Amino acid sequence: LGAPPGALQSPDMAKGLYEERLERDLGSVRKRVRRMGKAVVIAVQNATRAVLAHDTELATDTILGDLPINRQARDLDHRCHVFIARHLPSAGHLRFISSALRLSKTLERIGDYAETIARAAVHLSVPPPESVVRDIEMLGKHAADILERSLAAYDKSSVVDARETQVRVRQYGSTFDKVFQHLVTAGNDKQHPIEDLFSLEAICNRLERILHQGKNICEQTIFAITGERKGDKTFDILFVDDTGTGPSLLAASFCRRAYSDAGTFQCAGWAKVEEPDPSFVTFAGEKDLDLDAEVPLLSADVKNNVADFDIVIDLSGGAREHIRKVPFHTTLLRWPLEHPSEPDAVHRQLVHKLGDLMDILLGEDDE
Repeated sequence: LGAPPGALQSPDMAKGLYEERLERDLGSVRKRVRRMGKAVVIAVQNATRAVLAHDTELATDTILGDLPINRQARDLDHRCHVFIARHLPSAGHLRFISSALRLSKTLERIGDYAETIARAAVHLSVPPPESVVRDIEMLGKHAADILERSLAAYDKSSVVDARETQVRVRQYGSTFDKVFQHLVTAGNDKQHPIEDLFSLEAICNRLERILHQGKNICEQTIFAITGERKGDKTFDILFVDDTGTGPSLLAASFCRRAYSDAGTFQCAGWAKVEEPDPSFVTFAGEKDLDLDAEVPLLSADVKNNVADFDIVIDLSGGAREHIRKVPFHTTLLRWPLEHPSEPDAVHRQLVHKLGDLMDILLGEDDE
């Protein structure tokens, strides 16, 4: 007797059925990313509205709404792991599932941020100051917009849209420093309870974090499509001392050669810019460094643009006397030198300190 019709499948037919199931499972993951992303965007928008309108009912709804988001994250994780076990993906499919797993964590974290904003809104005893209201409105609008754009780029698998959204995020880099200053001003006015100011700071901080999570989503989009990984973080570092004619010049020049991939390195002194110290120039020449080519920043430029630097390294110990307020995202390190007029001693101290700092900033080489 012959086999019943359909009992045997040709290789092409079996391959077609497998590909159909693969695409169906991929579509299921995409659908859940889309649904979770939409829920998170709504949560951010509602949390912001709750703060601006002083609406405790909307805030409470947003807090409770984080529970379904958490369940969606668990469901998405489960489906991604099932996909891996079922299809043993490679190349593009593996990158997509890997990005979806990371995106699940990112969206869950953003949902937690929205919940924190809503909880802070509930505890506000009075409406926020007008300047802070404008800040929250602005940050909330930007956060929701970036989130929607980054998720749309992921859904469309668009590298172009992802990169454009990353550029938009960078445009808001210094925004939080201004917002923080408005909060300080509101505190100095003493017209708002200190508890409210802490809640407002938490709200603004979480909105800023949502902006940065949008950038992370874009990075996952680019990785899923191209395999391109997030580049190592670089740092803008400034060395300052009393005169700007010796130690800071040597430090900046040394770092440009030894740690060229770590970022940018500049130098400055608090006194009027003078010619480089001859003893430092001679010593640097023996180390194949050219201090005559160094151009220190003017002290006025430093004072007015400290926020442009991730790290300011104070080699004389007097930076606090010249910088009225260190910006929120700038780290000031005090490295007063024991023998600042002796090039060899300065070099020995800085080589070790900079080596330790770069291990922290960049990580040790595993090779």
